[in-house]
Amino acid sequence: MKPPVGERVDNRSARFFLAIGAGLLGIGVAAGAFGAHGLEGMVSPERVEVYNTGVLYHLLHALALLILGLAIARWPGERLLQVAGYLLIAGIVIFSGSLYLLVLTDTGVLGAITPIGGVAFIAGWAVCVYAFLRAGSDREL
Repeated sequence: MKPPVGERVDNRSARFFLAIGAGLLGIGVAAGAFGAHGLEGMVSPERVEVYNTGVLYHLLHALALLILGLAIARWPGERLLQVAGYLLIAGIVIFSGSLYLLVLTDTGVLGAITPIGGVAFIAGWAVCVYAFLRAGSDREL
């Protein structure tokens, strides 16, 4: 629902997810550049592939945070979009972070926590689906 003309909506949550998304995109680009140039000769090609999987999921979900920020600005009362955003952030940190650390420290046990990040991603997307269906059911797009 749009606020009445002239009424200001508090968009702190929208700005938060836009800023975090943009920041994580920048970090993701740096991580990708490091993987492409800094890991050469340091780790096996298989480990580089694992690292690149972390980068891919990092970048895709950071971009999703920008979209969520815009959606939160559009539907400021839809709190589930914020929940989805926090789940995606957790997914980036746990999924991608564990893959980065696994490759950089050669600590295979970190692979055991990677699925927790995957579950956070899946949960975040499930909450997004529900929130978008709910937001669009009684409000104009």
